[in-house]
Amino acid sequence: MIKLGRRELIGGGIFGILSAVLGKEFLKMNGSKLEKVPVLFLGHGSPMNAIQKNEFTESLSKLGAELPRPKAILMVSAHWETQGSHVTGMDKPRTIHDFYGFPKELFNVQYPAPGRPTLADQISSTIIDPQVAIDRGGWGLDHGAWSILRHIYPKADIPVIQLSLDRSKSMRDHYELGKSLRFLRDQGVMIIGSGNIVHNLGEIDWNINANPHDWALEFDEWAKSKLLARDFDPLVTEARNSQAGKLSIPTLEHYLPFVYALGAADSSDTMKFTFEGFQNASMSMRCLAFS
Repeated sequence: MIKLGRRELIGGGIFGILSAVLGKEFLKMNGSKLEKVPVLFLGHGSPMNAIQKNEFTESLSKLGAELPRPKAILMVSAHWETQGSHVTGMDKPRTIHDFYGFPKELFNVQYPAPGRPTLADQISSTIIDPQVAIDRGGWGLDHGAWSILRHIYPKADIPVIQLSLDRSKSMRDHYELGKSLRFLRDQGVMIIGSGNIVHNLGEIDWNINANPHDWALEFDEWAKSKLLARDFDPLVTEARNSQAGKLSIPTLEHYLPFVYALGAADSSDTMKFTFEGFQNASMSMRCLAFS
């Protein structure tokens, strides 16, 4: 048996009292204990989905009606790559139109969701490895974020921050960072990855309803089978081992938000596919939720 001295007993007693008091104050501020909120991975495809009504965007609207209202959203988008990990920390993130050649109607879209600097501060101070720097004004919300959020939460009244993709890190590193973010779910923060499990612009068909390539179907089905089996490790370590995988993930940025969602999922979560399908032959629009 370990014997504690007077100093340790006093210190432990003070810590216990502080924990109890702070816990009560937390419940007072929030009204009740927060339930763990879902983790989402959403395909986003073409920016035009932001302003189009189709089977995919209607599924997002339906999802929004079913989801709980989170305290805030942490978005991991395929469209913010950096050297090192960064999180947005401004009060009013700007709507970024990070594309060209699309109709003016798309450039007119604004998604004026507030930021949550205190959440960015918490992430930066809590996660030590890797260090997460705070971007106070350089970025905002890119189309990987707002093109889907405007269908799910159209009022844009939920605080949103974005986490960047460190292009120097391995797939495993991103997965482990996703794990490190799990604690946010218990605080009412919804973690959303926005990308595509299959994304190859070099093989695109500009007909949105074109039949998917055989290799795209093969890889999407492989990923689905691993998800259903809750066998996440091959999705992190073996995704580009096959020819179908190499064609489906020619570059990592659209796949990595999926990896973050896998990391943030908990073993007690149930998984649900909220949409299955393809656009433009080479983009899987598969969406899923862990809750």
